[in-house]
Amino acid sequence: MKQLIPILGLPILCASPIAYAVEYLNEDQAQVALFGQQASFTPTLIKLNEEQRDQIEAISDVRQRWKTQKAWKAFTPEKDFLGWVIIDKVIGKHEFITYATAISPEGKVLGIEIMDYRETYGGEVRQAEWRNHFVGADKTHPLELTEDIPNISGATLSCRNVTNGVKRLLALYEVALKP
Repeated sequence: MKQLIPILGLPILCASPIAYAVEYLNEDQAQVALFGQQASFTPTLIKLNEEQRDQIEAISDVRQRWKTQKAWKAFTPEKDFLGWVIIDKVIGKHEFITYATAISPEGKVLGIEIMDYRETYGGEVRQAEWRNHFVGADKTHPLELTEDIPNISGATLSCRNVTNGVKRLLALYEVALKP
């Protein structure tokens, strides 16, 4: 009869993917990057009911996952309304990408900033050359990946999901923020 020898105390090696989590901008830094040092910001928590969430999905073809959305009203030093900063998250390949979008009072994208990127590949979505394709977009722009917004090889899911996220935020503007 063979005797079993316990192997307790021996290290067990597990293979796990390496995750890269990089915070490029915090909320305050993203706001300044989008509207400048002189702007002031007033926080607003946008609370959405099911009907509004359904409207957002109908407009953007992207589901609004959360019932609340973080946003800030941006103002000049003279208290003129500049627009909105909306902070959002979309899934990359495996992890969330946190980004901020500036939307004008008229509902046009003024810019986007990638705040946190947690994927091993695809960080090129942070490049201004790619992000600038969103500037000027509004509800009339389809924002289709490879047609309106270029795809980045190796970052397809990040590109697609950030693009869909911006589409959803433009729909959020139409449903909940438009004056």
